[in-house]
Formats: sequence, structure tokens, C-alpha cells
Amino acid sequence: MSADPTQVLAFDTNCHLFDGCGFAEVSPGLHSFLFQPLWGDGDSNLYFNKTMLLALLGSVIIIGFFWAAFRRPQVVPGKLQMVAEAGYDFIRRGVVYETIGKKEGEKYVPFVVSLFFFVWMLNLWSIIPIAQFPVTSIISYPLVLALVVYVTWVVLTFKRQGFVGFWKNVTGYDKSLGPVLPLAMLIELFSNLLIRPFTHAVRLFANMFAGHTLLLLFTIASWYMLNGIGIAYAGVSFVMVVVMTAFELFIQALQAYVFVLLTCTYIQGAMAEHH
Repeated sequence: MSADPTQVLAFDTNCHLFDGCGFAEVSPGLHSFLFQPLWGDGDSNLYFNKTMLLALLGSVIIIGFFWAAFRRPQVVPGKLQMVAEAGYDFIRRGVVYETIGKKEGEKYVPFVVSLFFFVWMLNLWSIIPIAQFPVTSIISYPLVLALVVYVTWVVLTFKRQGFVGFWKNVTGYDKSLGPVLPLAMLIELFSNLLIRPFTHAVRLFANMFAGHTLLLLFTIASWYMLNGIGIAYAGVSFVMVVVMTAFELFIQALQAYVFVLLTCTYIQGAMAEHH
């Protein structure tokens, strides 16, 4: 650590307001989203870090939860089975059936339910002690999930619409548009094939990134100002930590919901007949 007192990290337990250590230089930023490898060498691109561990643990927790809930299903469900059924049924009826329809949507229920709970779990790590980091605030994770949805949409569209129907679908072909048809088709093609997967990923990433940054800012500031007259400011900052944590709980579930809602919208669009 640098001997310069202005370079002492605000994370340091000895760093407080009026103690001569700066906060602006070390306030939460991109460095807060970088982790040293737990295994392997980061320079060789073959390593295992905290976010990978959390993603793996999240998968294990979700699989373990549903396995425990449904391994011996009862006609009169116990508490665990009741919670699992409520979550499953909420996504099935409230998202898949409402968007795709019961007949066509039933086959996609397991995929959408798995996607929802996985995204939600990755988001929830943000407020879980020790972990305290939303995995989806690293762009690669939402991007991979969005690409899975994108590939599903492309394959399904080809399967249901055929080669010609696929291009009509993604270009929004409508001969009634007349002279503006080429421009409209170009815009739709660009939007569906490039913008769609990008916005699908960035919407989730940006919300989790911003939320985590704000939580870090108020949490670190609460400790940093816990000195002298700054205690009053620290109390206000701590209240904001509590408020932001409660708000993040809502946002985490909402973003998982929006992610699967858009997924179902894309699937429904792939199956809709082009006119």
C-alpha cells in the first residue's frame, strides 16, 4: 500500500473522514468488478474466479432446491414443494401462457422457468453476505444468456417459417409499405439480428451494474464518514444502504422477470404467422 495518505483505500478499516485519507480516488468504479483468480493464471485466460464460483454455486442451489422440492411430490404439498410449485406456476401461467399461449407455450415452460431462477439467483448474490456481488453485473454472463435465447429464436423461426419466411419475419416484410419498404426492411433486419440480443443483455447488465455501484458507494461512505462530526453523515449513508438493499431486492426479481418476458415475446414472434 502506498505511503501517501491520500492513496489509502476507503476499504481500509483505518481510513475515515478527517484522517487524511482520500475517498474520491478510491470510490467504487470498474476496479470493484475485477477479481483475482481463485485458481489458474489470469494472463493465460485459463482461470477460475469469484464470479465463476458464484455462478456455479447458483446453479447447484437452484438444481438442489427443485430436486429437494419435487423428488417425492405429494398430493398435499409440504412447505418446500408449495414454494417451488408457486414459483414454477407463476412463470408458467403469468409469463409463458400469457405471452405464448398454453398450447404452444407448454413445451417452453421448463426452459423459461430455469432461465428465470438462474438469472434471479445470479442477481441475488448482490445482497448475500460474503458473496455480495451480482454475477450479472459482469457483461459476459447476461450476454451468454441472451445469445442462448437468440439462437433459440433463430432456430425456431427457421423451423416454423422456413427459409423465406424467416427473412420475411426478421425484416418485417410488408408490401403495403410501398416505396419505404426497403428502408423499413433494413431497419428491422438491423434491429432483430443485431440490436435485439445486445439490448436483451445490456438491460440486465446495466441495472445490476448500477445497483451494485450505488450499494458500494453508500456502504463504503458509511464507514469512511464514521469519524467526528461525520458520524451524522454516516448515519444518513447507512440508511441509504438499507433503502438501496430493499430496492435491489425488488429490482433483482424484476430484471429476471423482464428477461424471461422478453424471451417469451421473441419465441412467440418466431411462431407467429407472417402476413
